[in-house]
Amino acid sequence: MLDFELTEEQRMIQETARRFAREEVAPRCDEWNDKDYFPYDLNARLAELGLSGIMVPEEYGGTNQGVLTEELVTEELARVDDGFAQTFHMQGLMADMIVKFGNEEQKRRLLPTIVKGENPAFALTEPNAGSDASGLETRAELKNGEWVINGNKMFITNAGLETCTWMVVMCVTGKREDGGKEISSIIVPKNSPGLKIGRNIRKIGWHNLDNRELTFEDCRVPEENLLGKRGRGIAQALYTLDLGRIDFGALAVGMAQGSYELALEHAKQRVQFGKPIGKFQAIQFKLADMRTEIELGRLMYYKAAWLRDKGMPHTLEAAMTKLYTSEMAVRVINEAMQIFGGYGFTLEYPISRFYRNIRIYTVGEGTSEIQRIVIARALGL
Repeated sequence: MLDFELTEEQRMIQETARRFAREEVAPRCDEWNDKDYFPYDLNARLAELGLSGIMVPEEYGGTNQGVLTEELVTEELARVDDGFAQTFHMQGLMADMIVKFGNEEQKRRLLPTIVKGENPAFALTEPNAGSDASGLETRAELKNGEWVINGNKMFITNAGLETCTWMVVMCVTGKREDGGKEISSIIVPKNSPGLKIGRNIRKIGWHNLDNRELTFEDCRVPEENLLGKRGRGIAQALYTLDLGRIDFGALAVGMAQGSYELALEHAKQRVQFGKPIGKFQAIQFKLADMRTEIELGRLMYYKAAWLRDKGMPHTLEAAMTKLYTSEMAVRVINEAMQIFGGYGFTLEYPISRFYRNIRIYTVGEGTSEIQRIVIARALGL
């Protein structure tokens, strides 16, 4: 039996997130995108509203609402500003990683920081290792009860924020029996000696999203900071990336929905040839197609999130969700720009920010090409 009705609690959380996004985030998001700064006060509000702890079990201070509820909030934030929504999504991603792989001491130490509004980072990508996670070069050597880390990471979200006090770093920790790289996950406090955080990388979009290059020069952390079992880093990363791809589905749907709403309102107000442009069939067909594609994308991320919550296989569904929603959002936002015409190309209208930001969605959390490889493998090809 299929049931598409959200629970009363999910609807309440969704409405809380929607009201927060519209009343507190929307009036300021153009300002911070112009000035490239992170709104720490609004990040704190997420914690005050109880949204930062959705993925954290109750015994560690969270509400344990699950993935689908997390994605409902993600979509609402992304309808207004996806850069801000990205920091929220990273909270859930890192909470889930610690819950799944952390020991009791790590859970009690780290999960409450997320509930309180801190923004940990996941340091996977390197200058020469993006889609090919097995190409990691950052190394960690165990010496006298400490991991000594050397290497570089690139495009690490949240790493430079004042509210980021720790991160999970993927490192080569030795060789497997087959001669391949043994890759492990290590928890690294941001104040660790030997960790250098580079400047915020300039981007065409995501101006309020913190992305940094990290350099590790004999960075030392205790041996007990190993997350999960040694050598299980790739499996942990893949598990985490499955959730990240569902997250990107909710982010993309939120962006598409927000852009569609802007275009629909503009089509009702913009008058040409004596009547609103929304009265012309050419514009009506665009909006009809946009609405249809958004609904399909939303159902896809709902299903993938539901499977994750049930503990059922979902790698295929996560990949299909990421592939479809990211490419769908590019199409929808491009059509929204077309409806706005020349006005959309100016910085005076928020649709231009959506247009800049959406381009990265077919790249981040695994490119469209990687998603198609994952899907093809699931087909037995």
